[in-house]
Amino acid sequence: MPDRFTVSIDTVLFDLDGTLVDTAPDMGYALNALLREYEREPLAAAAIRPYVSHGARGLIFLGFGEEPEGERFEEYRSRFLALYEKRICADSRLFEGMNGVIDYLDERKMPWGIVTNKPHYLTQALLEELNLHHRVASVVSGDTVAERKPHPAPLLHACRQLQRAPEVCVYIGDAQRDIEAGTRAGMATLVALFGYLNELDKPLEWGPTGLLERPADIIDWVA
Repeated sequence: MPDRFTVSIDTVLFDLDGTLVDTAPDMGYALNALLREYEREPLAAAAIRPYVSHGARGLIFLGFGEEPEGERFEEYRSRFLALYEKRICADSRLFEGMNGVIDYLDERKMPWGIVTNKPHYLTQALLEELNLHHRVASVVSGDTVAERKPHPAPLLHACRQLQRAPEVCVYIGDAQRDIEAGTRAGMATLVALFGYLNELDKPLEWGPTGLLERPADIIDWVA
């Protein structure tokens, strides 16, 4: 069993890609479609998966070695997002066991929300495809407020929407910026080890409250 939180948690906030939803198949499909358009070799799913949490920026770097400052980055990014939007939920699914977690929270009337760096139009489209849009109590996307994670502003915005103090919230993510944002916001934080971490990631060094081997472990933490 996990250690107890130092305060009672009554609100759960999730990162989206690699934490709540396994979007790697569709994000990877879009990247490989883009690579083919530019007559480049597609990449194996296993090579793409660790980069998915870093969004278009990480995937463009993986496929083309192009940083945001590069002269062709916006060209690649724009086309990638167009390809992804057309096939946003062909194979994306809640991680195994996550639906049970959401049911648990809903049954106990514990509000839950999503804080992601994904643009709003893509976030909304994905949630509608997964039939989650009517269940989630708060959605903060990458363009909802001026700052993005690892800045704490998106998480604090979610707190205001939910009328909750940060101290009674836990933020769950699979990237260092998630844990940094949650910590800076004054929340408990949990690392989703089932997400898109790579061999260089050292989640214990990020300073989280705890680690999750599987989605069902969330229930043990908030029970």
